[in-house]
Amino acid sequence: MTSALTPVPNGQGAAHSEAPSVAPARPADSSKALYGGKSTRRITVRDVAGAKERGEKWPMLTAYDAMTASVFDEAGIPVMLVGDSMGNCHLGYDTTVPVTLDEMTMLSAAVVRGTRRALIVADLPFGSYQEGPVQALRSATRLVKDAGVGAVKLEGGERSHRQIELLVESGIPVMAHVGLTPQSVNAMGYRVQGRGEEAAHRLLRDAKAVQDAGAFAVVLELVPAGLAAEVTRSLHIPTVGIGAGPDCDAQVLVWTDMAGMTEGRVPRFVKQYADLRRALGDSARAFAEDVVGGAFPQEEHTFH
Repeated sequence: MTSALTPVPNGQGAAHSEAPSVAPARPADSSKALYGGKSTRRITVRDVAGAKERGEKWPMLTAYDAMTASVFDEAGIPVMLVGDSMGNCHLGYDTTVPVTLDEMTMLSAAVVRGTRRALIVADLPFGSYQEGPVQALRSATRLVKDAGVGAVKLEGGERSHRQIELLVESGIPVMAHVGLTPQSVNAMGYRVQGRGEEAAHRLLRDAKAVQDAGAFAVVLELVPAGLAAEVTRSLHIPTVGIGAGPDCDAQVLVWTDMAGMTEGRVPRFVKQYADLRRALGDSARAFAEDVVGGAFPQEEHTFH
């Protein structure tokens, strides 16, 4: 998924929908809600399907380590994505392309260990499924067995149909990803997908293809809001929007973008809910000044 470190030009975000979106009412039995529900067991893809049936919207955030994931789990975030966006915002790569299956497995396992309730979805990184269904099954099996994730995510619509089909047949839930697919940055660049009649039809075909293959949900990234709304109405599986307008069934953000940890300008579709970069920097400077000035450690921090 696109993070703020990805060079999305200003104004290249999702188009606004023509009519205001009306938020669906809370389900009659709020104990079943993905966010705010009373259940403490692990959320499953069946719970996600139930949310679609109830018309319930739900949030998803990325996570890459046990401590951050535990905070989100305590906050009630029902689905977390160990995204290949770790390449941009956690591992220091310029894009998601260099992320390896080893890195994905290690960090996914950490996120699983840091959570109790959330459904953990792990990205299949570039090069781990493109060869075909058998390679995809081998890679996904490792994430399920070694990291303990509850589902995997892979990019591509019709071109990934066979991979999704085999994974689902093998008992591995799959979240699909269409629209802007960052692993294909060298081919498509970073721009809104699905503009124009032909491109819109192609994106809708992709979304229906992954549904037909057995995906339990599909991410729509950088898609015009009107088209995303049409896709959402056309599918019986949930859509997860990122830069795809307000009418998707769920919304996802890269957590470092959401919490203001990322340096510099953020894409249009990001809303920052905190300024953690400044807060963390202020804390580091205060600590450094205390050490240099002799104010830390004091007696209460000292053993005798």
